[in-house]
Amino acid sequence: MSTRRRGEELERAILHAAAEELRESGYAGMTMDRVAARAGTNKNAIYRRWPHRAALGIAAYRHLSDAVLPHPDTGTLRGDALEMLRRANETWSSPHGAILRGLLAAAADDPALLGLMRERSGADTMDRAWLSMLERAVARGEAPPAAAHPRVATTPMMLLRAEYAMRGIPSVPDDVLVDIVDEVFLPLVRGRA
Repeated sequence: MSTRRRGEELERAILHAAAEELRESGYAGMTMDRVAARAGTNKNAIYRRWPHRAALGIAAYRHLSDAVLPHPDTGTLRGDALEMLRRANETWSSPHGAILRGLLAAAADDPALLGLMRERSGADTMDRAWLSMLERAVARGEAPPAAAHPRVATTPMMLLRAEYAMRGIPSVPDDVLVDIVDEVFLPLVRGRA
């Protein structure tokens, strides 16, 4: 007699199946039918948990994203910012990052998907890490208190995302990361009074 999976066990099986589909086929190739077949369940079980493919794709991406976000503390704002950008660049240029880039490309045609990604992708966690980094710089006397502002904190990551989106390159060269920090971020931080 076989037992039916329910609750968290079934949800984990679906997320694992969707993550494998993302890894093998990217977001464009991930279908609810293939995920259901791989998970050994039916589409209704998936739709009860995730109302559409985009929601499942984002949840599966998060399932793949089990790495802890970087919180470098090199002792300097410049060192911390460069380390954060380098780690993000390394992630985005990896196969894992290719999945994220596929989700972002799909979001260009679906504003609701972009909103859902922002809400559930951990972007807010990354933004908080940058804001925390700025607050440490303020505490060390490296930056004025007004620099610890959410818009200032998000600037380096937005510029890195723009490099990927606008240039379509597989990895951003390190000299561009240094330019983002030295020519844009640090002057912006220091100019906030």
